[in-house]
Amino acid sequence: RTNNVHTVKHNHNNSCPHLGIKTTCIASCTPSCFPTPAWPSAARASGMSTFKGFVVPAKGQKLELRDYPAPPLGDNDVDIQVTHNGLCHTDCHMRDNDWGNAKFPFVPGHEVVGVVKTIGKNVRFLKEGDRVGYGWIKDSCRNCTRCIRGQENLCKIGHVGLITLGSNGGFQPVMRAPADFAFKLPEALDSASAAPLLCAGVTVYAPLKRHITFPGMKVGVLGIGGLGHMAVQIAAKLGAEVIAISGSKDKEAECLAMGASSFVTTGEANDKLTGELDLLINCVSAKTDYAQQMGWLAHAGTLCIVGLPVEEITVPLLGTVFYQKSVTGSIVGGRDDVKEMLQFCAVHGIKPLIETMPLSQINEAMDRVVANKARYRIVLTTDV
Repeated sequence: RTNNVHTVKHNHNNSCPHLGIKTTCIASCTPSCFPTPAWPSAARASGMSTFKGFVVPAKGQKLELRDYPAPPLGDNDVDIQVTHNGLCHTDCHMRDNDWGNAKFPFVPGHEVVGVVKTIGKNVRFLKEGDRVGYGWIKDSCRNCTRCIRGQENLCKIGHVGLITLGSNGGFQPVMRAPADFAFKLPEALDSASAAPLLCAGVTVYAPLKRHITFPGMKVGVLGIGGLGHMAVQIAAKLGAEVIAISGSKDKEAECLAMGASSFVTTGEANDKLTGELDLLINCVSAKTDYAQQMGWLAHAGTLCIVGLPVEEITVPLLGTVFYQKSVTGSIVGGRDDVKEMLQFCAVHGIKPLIETMPLSQINEAMDRVVANKARYRIVLTTDV
């Protein structure tokens, strides 16, 4: 990267280092493709400035508040004074390197809200004092067909994640990142509510918008957690008949209040849902029975997976072919999706159900997420 003009160089086996997707290199690979920052003594010795953040020192370890070397402010970069962070299960996956795309040490956090503190000299659409949000994607090639259409999440050579490969996210008082992927927030969205929308919100909004094709479509939402409770609200506002599906019966009242037409426990699903759903959004981050879920689909129905357990899936071939069922996935969203989702939620009054904790309690908050105790999204307020 020179002045934030992105030149992408991948590793020699043509495997995207961000999510393990096979890609084509557009430039010869060099060891400097993804340079390792000096941590932290070398940075002090060289006179580099430092930021302070909650760092994962090594795979699976607790986060520690420590200094790290700050990269220079690029001409197209922005410094954000962070006020809020949504805590996503992906932050826990990255801490534990479940997907193999973490590089230690690094600062997690990719549902970031704050106020613009400093801008690079080429930044025109933001100014100091603007309230902005920042999500999973921080860069892409900007030149492929998908990027030009605002679908940077489908970048041909692989988008760059905010917290992948040693990049540093929002669990810190000030975050430095490319300005082009910072989003001005609608006034109708308060900062705490906006934070989870930057990942959880767009992760379910994008596929729901794509697959809900007629009013009254029967849409099942499996897994009523951070993703699922957003999917229930958004699908209802898109005109679907929403069936919330959960193993926790005590979530029924909240699901109905969020817009679900009905609630089914996973134990009842085979009896009540077989052949019924036009669309099923699987929001579960653990292993589930995908073959069973295909049985819940109506003819020409679609199973869309947005939760990311580390596993392969198996589905029955004959039923899939004879009844023209589909299995698909969806990963966050591009800039067009994020902007549209933020405005959609602002107009329709859609907000996550959150509990707030101070950023200094990040390790306790992560424990709650892993134990499935968050209801439904933890938002961390900056107190360091």
